[in-house]
Amino acid sequence: MKSSDTSIRLQVFLAHAGAASRRAAEKIIADGRVTVNGVKITEMGAKVLPSDIVLLDGKPVKPETRFHYLVLNKPEGYICASADTHDRPLALDLLPSVNERLYNVGRLDYRSCGLVLFTNDGDFSAKVSHPGSQIEKEYIVTSSVPISDSVASDFTGGVLVEGVLYKAALAERLGTRILRVVMIEGKNREIRRVFSYFHLHAEKLQRVRIGPVKIGSLEEGKSRPLTGREIKELSGAKTW
Repeated sequence: MKSSDTSIRLQVFLAHAGAASRRAAEKIIADGRVTVNGVKITEMGAKVLPSDIVLLDGKPVKPETRFHYLVLNKPEGYICASADTHDRPLALDLLPSVNERLYNVGRLDYRSCGLVLFTNDGDFSAKVSHPGSQIEKEYIVTSSVPISDSVASDFTGGVLVEGVLYKAALAERLGTRILRVVMIEGKNREIRRVFSYFHLHAEKLQRVRIGPVKIGSLEEGKSRPLTGREIKELSGAKTW
């Protein structure tokens, strides 16, 4: 492999090929799953040329020419991953069949439901996933027991759990057992950890909005393409 004006980093190539987001592509490379011209590559600085033969898990990958942008209303009991060692159902299997390889942008845990984005556009995924995008995610959380008045105000002000600060952009009670939460840079399982801190159990955790994308009338288990306006707004475009 030789560097040239047309060479690009291997993780960028994999993202353009729809294999994964750039961040996920870095792990794929580190795990030794990629070869270039028959040579296994594990370092991040490697670059490839359009003429190079790139294999992922022994299968050729090439830059995508057709991109897909979908939103799924994921039911509880489905996992956001390309495969699962425990044979749990995949959210991917609920999407329409396409020739290109799709992957989720962000995720919901196995017990949560609601909106998840899917694409094969690595640049789009990187922009949406980046903390600097400041994209709001809105959740409706139903507790198994009544929620005290202080939970919403404390969550908005910041809650320290085992040395980690969890803070919602907005939290408000919609009923005795229902909390509306808006996150911007949410940490893994943040809402569930905060609920546990307050001795609450999230009986249902549903994501109802990702930036401009709202759940609306989208039925559980169904998906739809993002609109042009939604794609541009999520990508950070100033106009549409």
